[in-house]
Amino acid sequence: MLTRCARFTAHAPRSVLVAALLIGFAAAIFGIPVAGHLSAGGQRDPSSDSSRVADILVENYSISEQSLVFVLSSDEGARSPAVTRVAGELERDLLGSGVVLDFVSAWRAPPLLASRLFSIDGTSGLIVAGIAGDEDEAQQRAVALVSSIGQDRDGVTVLAGGLAVASDEINATTQRDLIVAELIAVPLIFVALVWIFGGLYAAALPLLVGVFSILCSLSILRALTSVTSVSIFSLNLATALGLGLAVDYSLLIINRYREEVTAGHGRPDALERAMASAGRTVLFAALTVALSLGCMTLFPMYFLRSFAYAGVAVVVMSAVAALVIVPAVITVLGDRIDALDARTALRRVTRRSQPEPVAITDTFFYRVARNAMAHAVPIAGVAVAALLILGLPFLDIKLGFPDDRALPASTSARQVGDELRANYGDDAATTLYLVLQEASTLTDADFGAYASGLSRVADVTAVSAPTGTYVGGIRVGPPLTATGTNAGTALLTVQTGAPRYSESADAQLDALRGVPVPAGGSSLLIGGGAQLDRDAVAGIMSRLPWVIGIIALVTFVLLFMLTGSVLLPIKALVLNFLSLTATFGALVWIFGQGHLGGLGTTPTGVIASNIPVLMFCIAFGLSMDYEVFLMSRIREYWAASSGTREDSCEAIALGVARTGRVITAAAVILSISFAALIAAEVSFIRMFGVGLTIAILVDATVIRMLLVPAFMRILGRANWWAPAPLARWHDRFAMRDESVASPSVHAGVDGSRT
Repeated sequence: MLTRCARFTAHAPRSVLVAALLIGFAAAIFGIPVAGHLSAGGQRDPSSDSSRVADILVENYSISEQSLVFVLSSDEGARSPAVTRVAGELERDLLGSGVVLDFVSAWRAPPLLASRLFSIDGTSGLIVAGIAGDEDEAQQRAVALVSSIGQDRDGVTVLAGGLAVASDEINATTQRDLIVAELIAVPLIFVALVWIFGGLYAAALPLLVGVFSILCSLSILRALTSVTSVSIFSLNLATALGLGLAVDYSLLIINRYREEVTAGHGRPDALERAMASAGRTVLFAALTVALSLGCMTLFPMYFLRSFAYAGVAVVVMSAVAALVIVPAVITVLGDRIDALDARTALRRVTRRSQPEPVAITDTFFYRVARNAMAHAVPIAGVAVAALLILGLPFLDIKLGFPDDRALPASTSARQVGDELRANYGDDAATTLYLVLQEASTLTDADFGAYASGLSRVADVTAVSAPTGTYVGGIRVGPPLTATGTNAGTALLTVQTGAPRYSESADAQLDALRGVPVPAGGSSLLIGGGAQLDRDAVAGIMSRLPWVIGIIALVTFVLLFMLTGSVLLPIKALVLNFLSLTATFGALVWIFGQGHLGGLGTTPTGVIASNIPVLMFCIAFGLSMDYEVFLMSRIREYWAASSGTREDSCEAIALGVARTGRVITAAAVILSISFAALIAAEVSFIRMFGVGLTIAILVDATVIRMLLVPAFMRILGRANWWAPAPLARWHDRFAMRDESVASPSVHAGVDGSRT
């Protein structure tokens, strides 16, 4: 198949390139506006208690969790005539907008509630409105209201925040972050490509492949928005992974093509041989990465499913582009693929001579592999211990739902959130909503007894029930907030002093559930605050074992098909988990515990629950990408050998030597793509960039250069063992083309011979 593909592109290369150009142009027109069709939400489980409560609040009580919060402040005090007048104007505008479901204002609320809506220092007050519509509609409506009525006036400062505003600001900030990341990454990647490839034509080719795959992926994402919700954060993966994988796959093919030319084959024959070997590796690698990322569709949050859509799309398009566009360009350019060598010009400027060709057995990567095998046991022991030690902070990980502190301090929603946490007795983000289902038979006495019991729970400051407000078991007045009974349900709200993400907030949830439910209310649902954090974690953990199991199984099967061994896939799985342990430990140490200043973020003690599983699927897939690169080459040398233990060691060393530069270069490019996300102002996108950069670099160095040779040296000839039935199945059905290995086994680097 791959040979036929090479022959087809070689027969009509210009037609292939024209078709690719037209497809890319159409994809650009359709796909570039995709950001306007994506959403900033999708991080919660729609089947969770908190999501069900949110739906009930809207349907039965006209209460929206999509909040718009105005903070009005003045040096003259929140109750001054100027602030009161501005508050009245905002109240009239909000009530007349037609998009506000529920509404509360410090300037018109009952005294007991009003005292909670004015700041502790008396300089500011709140107006809180629930905006009608789903996530996207509510955000758009909130932004429109802020734009039309949320300006400072008459010496009164007006700040807008709340969930709806925060979501929109995360959306807008992410789009800016994406542009900044690409402005950083693309020039650096091009410089790295010139250093790797030498010729400017060869360096530009992977970028063109990357742009093509990204544009096609954006078109696929836009098409998906017509049938399902897609998160805007998936754009970060599409662009970073698109550039990285395009370089990976293009580099692999071009590097193998150059080897075959150096070995003395004519260019058409060299291209066919490169496609038969490197092309096969690209197919296996792309399939492995795509299946790893595709497992995220098992999660209930469309945030994670969106990354699966983007990841699978960009992997498939990168592989297709590399297998079709790269050989077409090579055919058209011919010898010119290596023209305009920037390294030659640099040597002339610096008056340095052309380096002498180096035999493959004299290269850095060959020597490193040989040294790792010569001291296999101590190197394996030290490296494994180091990775485990680096992973120790992961034991203290605490997961939760991100809040406005994911935004930079300069944004309006973040400033409002900081003000609520610092200067108000009750943070609206910690409020809990309790819904009793089948509660139509409950009496006032039932509500009173239940609310009284709830109010005695530790850190509960007030409970608002249909019969009144309760503090410390005593009724102190009418309901503070919207409560009541409707459609067979009853609503109570709990004001809590337990800080969000704290152990006391988690313990309070259990204590509230422990209060006996009235006999008429058969079931209890809790939403808001701590329940949202708990559900965010539960939604991940309920599917995580399945995801890990499927990824492990798929990886095992694919690596067995590639190598014919049952031990090498197990080795790969163990080393990948070790690598990811160190990566997650670093994330918790930096962003959870706040070391290194949290790299400019605001540590909350909590890691956004979606990020670790997202990184696991992506990093695991990319690790397998490099594993396929390396194992396919080692397998070629092993198949061409006599099968002795020393042959196994030599095959390992040659495989590392041949792929070391490719893997290192690919890791550099991918790390640049993801490291550019460190410039992002949204904290969990920065965390995403840091984590994947660490994972890629650790995998390309410690794992591929040290632990793989060491472990394979310890296993010896057992590396290639499989039970007889599996071995026969592999011999019969596995896709391979090992005949291309032997002619160039002893070719040196840059055309030298050993």
